[in-house]
Amino acid sequence: MSQKVVVGVVFVSAMFMSIMDVTIVNVALPTIGRDFKVSPTAVDSISIAFLVSLAVFIPASGWLGDRLGGKRVLLAAIAVFTAASALCGLASSLDELVVFRILQGVGGGMLAPVGMAMLYRAFPPAKRIRAAAILTVPTTLAPALGPVLGGLLVTDLSWRWVFYVNLPLGAAAFVFGLLFLEQPAQDRPGRFDLPGFLLSGLGLGLLMYGVSEGPNLGWRHSDVLATIAAGIVLLAAMVTVELRSPAPMVDLRLLKNRLFRSGNGVMVLASVAFLGTLYAISLYYQDGRGLSALASGLSTAPEALGVMGGAQLASRVLYPRLGPRRHITIGLTGTAVSIGLLTRCASSAARSAWPC
Repeated sequence: MSQKVVVGVVFVSAMFMSIMDVTIVNVALPTIGRDFKVSPTAVDSISIAFLVSLAVFIPASGWLGDRLGGKRVLLAAIAVFTAASALCGLASSLDELVVFRILQGVGGGMLAPVGMAMLYRAFPPAKRIRAAAILTVPTTLAPALGPVLGGLLVTDLSWRWVFYVNLPLGAAAFVFGLLFLEQPAQDRPGRFDLPGFLLSGLGLGLLMYGVSEGPNLGWRHSDVLATIAAGIVLLAAMVTVELRSPAPMVDLRLLKNRLFRSGNGVMVLASVAFLGTLYAISLYYQDGRGLSALASGLSTAPEALGVMGGAQLASRVLYPRLGPRRHITIGLTGTAVSIGLLTRCASSAARSAWPC
């Protein structure tokens, strides 16, 4: 069987599972909070733990792929993500669920870089635009399907099924890859940047813990202030270590390039706004409006459909005519206006604001 087909099937299946997990879990958060008897603001640790774990292991996955081989690392990532999904479904407390979400993020963090490298290796340079088109399947369909499927599972079964749903897809991708995926030639990586890995992991973890616990304990609480300060200090130390390292895990020297620095800055701010809105709107529909999980998912799905339609409009019409600067400016302005309009929404009991 052609490796183009094999790598495409395994990678798309794995990425579909990983991307859908973000939106499908958002719909279940209010129900999870009620089941574990925690406040709506406390359940944000479920999402934060996963995203921080992703951020820590994405840079490390490149070294692991070169050291152990792409096939081994990709299959291990799928196995870890799938097993962690099962553990998340079995969690008996919020703390257990957060720990298993961290493990899930370990698998998810290794999926994207290693799988994408294998995908581009399978396609010659002249046909890599076709490989890029393959990625549109998980990145567009999964966010649209996640809220609806999550709402259906939470309403008719249990919130635990938003994690169990990963099991058949993960198992199928693992077995298919084990049977048909070939081991590509391995590079010879240098030493693993352990100081950079530890400093970035601990720094991000402490900083995000402090930020997530601020609304619960109070922003002046000693634990919140201490963890935020420690996180900032460790991240500052990580920057110093990475700039001095000859083979850093995160090459911060790339930020000297103005275009690269500006592009990444825009992407970070836009992602914070977009993902933050996805999280907040799921809580709003259920805790603020009293909708069921299914109704919340159906109400959230149009946002993903808008992303799919906007991506096609941008790539085919706007970008070729406007260029990157004006195109990005219009997109960010539209995002800011949309989020501003969402602030006018209120609970069903309020009449002074828009009902949304």
